[in-house]
Amino acid sequence: MTGLPIDPRALRTFGAVCAAGSISAAARALNISQPSVSNTIATLEQRLGVQLFERGRAGIQLTAEGRLLQRRAEALDVLLAQAAREIDHSRDGIAGPLNVGGTPGALVTLLPRAVERIERDSGPFALNVVERPDRDLIEMLRRGSIELAFVTTEIETPPPDIAERTFARDPFALIVGKQNDHLPDRVSLRALPAGQWVLPEAQGAFRRQVDALFVAASVAVPRDAIRCDSLLVTKAVVGMTGRITVLPREVVAAEVAAGILRAIEIEEAQFARSLGVRHLRDAALSPLAQVLLAALG
Repeated sequence: MTGLPIDPRALRTFGAVCAAGSISAAARALNISQPSVSNTIATLEQRLGVQLFERGRAGIQLTAEGRLLQRRAEALDVLLAQAAREIDHSRDGIAGPLNVGGTPGALVTLLPRAVERIERDSGPFALNVVERPDRDLIEMLRRGSIELAFVTTEIETPPPDIAERTFARDPFALIVGKQNDHLPDRVSLRALPAGQWVLPEAQGAFRRQVDALFVAASVAVPRDAIRCDSLLVTKAVVGMTGRITVLPREVVAAEVAAGILRAIEIEEAQFARSLGVRHLRDAALSPLAQVLLAALG
């Protein structure tokens, strides 16, 4: 590589080729000539000293270097779109928008209280929230489509480019509806039926912790359970049937307070779920992201 900076216009053209799947399709999308796109890509490859595409009858295939640069091209598009939105909001005296993502339980436990504190102590702000599995959130951070990821923490070491901070601990409990009023206030998983469960489906930190409770009780994880990653559906099913589930207590605090659900202590729950936030380690956080993190602390 020559060490010269990448022309952002060339990077956006490269991103258009990746998105369109061919140079000709990218030229049509950009409303410029095909030779112009080809020359831009050739100049970019020459400047970087690598080949970005392998060209064949089936079209273009990204090389390893091309896949790396594609992520940066996607992040640049997101950054430019976010900059335009931030200017629009600032003109109206609104902070943000801040884009965050997370797993359902982590968002439910951490975000509402932080929002309440920001509303109390700061001015108007815009916040966009999406729920995603653990496996998707790191790539969303890297692409810049979210700035903060709310997740279960302290399960595994994050990648070197990702920083992780823990803000809360929430003990697991057995969650039941009124059809299980006969159950005592403390139970062992060994004493519970095998087929009357609602359990998480997604392969992630939350599921691993739930599975670990069954391992600690020396019983098999129920195989005939309803598998569901929606907290809303899980709580509704448990509340209306005789099925049971395992959730952190804070996730069902409102339903327990209203008498819809009951939280029962689990003998094998010797650890609490750790919850926190991940973000790009070397990225400068936006002012609103810093305010949100301070509210969590």
